[in-house]
Amino acid sequence: MGKKKSGPFSGQHIVSKSSAATNFPTFFLIKRISTCNETFHSVSPFLVERAITGSVGDVKSTKKLRSGDLLVEVQSRKQSEQIVKLKTFSNILVTVSPHATLNSSKGVITCGELLNVPTEEILKELQGQGVSHVRRISIRRDGQLLNTKHIILTFDSAKLPENIKAGYMRLSVRTYIPNPLRCFKCQRFGHSKTSCRGTLACARCAEVGHESTDCTRTEKCVNCKGEHTSFSRNCIAWKREKEIITTKIKKQISYPEARKLVNSQTLTPGNSYVSVAKKSFSAPSVQQNPDASAVACSKPSDSTAKASPPITNLPVPCSPSVAPVSEEALASPDFNDFQLVRNKKG
Repeated sequence: MGKKKSGPFSGQHIVSKSSAATNFPTFFLIKRISTCNETFHSVSPFLVERAITGSVGDVKSTKKLRSGDLLVEVQSRKQSEQIVKLKTFSNILVTVSPHATLNSSKGVITCGELLNVPTEEILKELQGQGVSHVRRISIRRDGQLLNTKHIILTFDSAKLPENIKAGYMRLSVRTYIPNPLRCFKCQRFGHSKTSCRGTLACARCAEVGHESTDCTRTEKCVNCKGEHTSFSRNCIAWKREKEIITTKIKKQISYPEARKLVNSQTLTPGNSYVSVAKKSFSAPSVQQNPDASAVACSKPSDSTAKASPPITNLPVPCSPSVAPVSEEALASPDFNDFQLVRNKKG
């Protein structure tokens, strides 16, 4: 028998296979049924409170969204089963449904032994631990799509497990933070090319009217006007978007709330985000957290950066004890066995 391998991503606790049975929707969206598109903006908060507590009891929280709909978080399975039966608030007709995204969470596992295991088999084996969807992170290299050992798991619970058990192996689960969505047409953040209403802009020189494929002009970013391409990971606008998305997911708040929070923590009167970010990110690096483990890797080539890989979403750890996987590491020639380097604390 060979020596048991203890990888750097081993966790401390094993999630029981029966844990999936305890999961239930906790976030619910309540909408008004109205022919005049009426919302809860014009409804008394006292009426709303009485209607909810009178039907299911005291809930964990109730918030009114910008859309005018209500977001309710319940505390128990019983409340979860009761709230979906609500049809009216006094004389106001309503519909109640589980929130589309807040009742699930995404995490990333890394396991070389699963590299050649089909995602269908992985899903079948992990369903008992609350996994509802499996997607493997892949990367495009020289026109060829290559699989990696990094796998995105979707759980049917708002809270991620610390780890899962894959056969005899115990694997840590890290919080999945998607990269900012950048339009390949106008190069702006927040939407895709298919829904873009903007003007075609070059990702290399920021000039309008042509693509970046054959462009040889001086590099300039559309978003921050810096001297780099619009797809550069050193772009201060990209880093700001990444920070907003990270805040949104970790604090489970809306994008506008996350943006406001990030701005309030960064900006002071008289300073723009650009000026502050230039000081914060003056020295580009793969790892921003000095207490976390770093990944030793080579810088991706220009051809790799310019390509439009099918995956731009990369994991970020929820604990500093687990090393993050950077895009540079995935793009290095040997992404199946990259070297981990631990930073020593002074």
